[in-house]
Amino acid sequence: MEKAAVDKIDGASQQLNEISQEIWKNPELGFEETKAHNLLTGFLEKEGFQVERSYILDTGFKASFGNDDGPQIAIMAEYDALPDIGHACGHNLIAEAGVGAGLGVKAALESMGKMKGRVTVVGTPAEEGGGGKLYMIRGGALEGVEVAMMVHPYKSSIAAPRKRALYIVRYTFHGKAAHAAMAPWMGQNALDAAVQCYNAISAKRQQFKPDVRVHGVFTNGGAKPNIIPEEAELLYYIRSLTTEDLKEVVKKCNSCAEGAAISADCTVDIKYETYYAEVISNVNLANHYQKNAESLGMVFPTDEKIVRNLGGSTDMGNVSYVVPSIHPMYAIGTEAPNHSREFTVATGAPEAQGPTLIQAKAMALTCVQLLSPGGDKLLKDIKDEFAKVPPNPYASGEKSFKGQIEETTLFRSDYIQLYA
Repeated sequence: MEKAAVDKIDGASQQLNEISQEIWKNPELGFEETKAHNLLTGFLEKEGFQVERSYILDTGFKASFGNDDGPQIAIMAEYDALPDIGHACGHNLIAEAGVGAGLGVKAALESMGKMKGRVTVVGTPAEEGGGGKLYMIRGGALEGVEVAMMVHPYKSSIAAPRKRALYIVRYTFHGKAAHAAMAPWMGQNALDAAVQCYNAISAKRQQFKPDVRVHGVFTNGGAKPNIIPEEAELLYYIRSLTTEDLKEVVKKCNSCAEGAAISADCTVDIKYETYYAEVISNVNLANHYQKNAESLGMVFPTDEKIVRNLGGSTDMGNVSYVVPSIHPMYAIGTEAPNHSREFTVATGAPEAQGPTLIQAKAMALTCVQLLSPGGDKLLKDIKDEFAKVPPNPYASGEKSFKGQIEETTLFRSDYIQLYA
């Protein structure tokens, strides 16, 4: 079975590269990935998968092969890009690796005397701030799924990376318009409130824990200089290692916004937009993935600073609270940071192809080991570990942060700290 999987991926390497390049050359923002959706679903359908287009979301999809008689495995694919700088997070490569792994597992299932189990490639739109996987969870995409996985390009290879919990919060300040030269005293300057909020949050960073990341931009600063701005807006990404700590950081940022509004004689609306949970990597699953990747020539650093020094977030964290999951990072031969123009170049370079095909094979082999005779023990170990993960009603959208910020404790953090 393992040979069948690897041979299939090798045989499809040129087509997989062409898919990746086509997505890279045509970057599409979240929820607008029409070309990528059509390209991926068309290819998977030709390869014999049962495809559901526009699954839950317009640019989501589901491509399945197999039956209900064995493990049900989901491989996640992303394909949205960033504004202005294109595929600076390498989602074209994520799609390539996910589709390639799906092909390999399908070939392995076909090589079985009696097929047992199913692989599903799930196309998840809008990871870059849109929380596409949260919508997919709400829509039932993970019902019946026993294990989920995906990979992500980076400058280093890490089987079980630490990914921060994230809340995207929008602060909209409301004032009163007036002529800025003739009667400024008649106005209430919403931009002043927004600037004071920005400065207050920046000053507050001294009191944040070292693992906290808070960054924002002005999305509205007024209409014209001669009009006192009656509305101004800030959009913030607020992150911490755990949801429990994140709640406290959001509360402090909200206090900055409320104080700034009062000082400028304005009001503020606080909107909680998207929540990404911290990733809970399933250690049993991650260990098997790493062994498979190493057998293919992949090298994982042992320096703890590299392993633990990750600042990003992903909606795969939400998935990891619903089913046992992994989200490994893998090196593509660049020192450039994600979300830079240099990383965009690297994700479209020929040098990224070898590592990406290794990822497809490593995921496929991990799936094959779950589907093979004797895989029941591994699956049980994975599920037993997952049973210890504390519930997180925010991950699936059952609860919102709204009205919950004043609570003192959301979850136990002992498990999260142990496996983060």
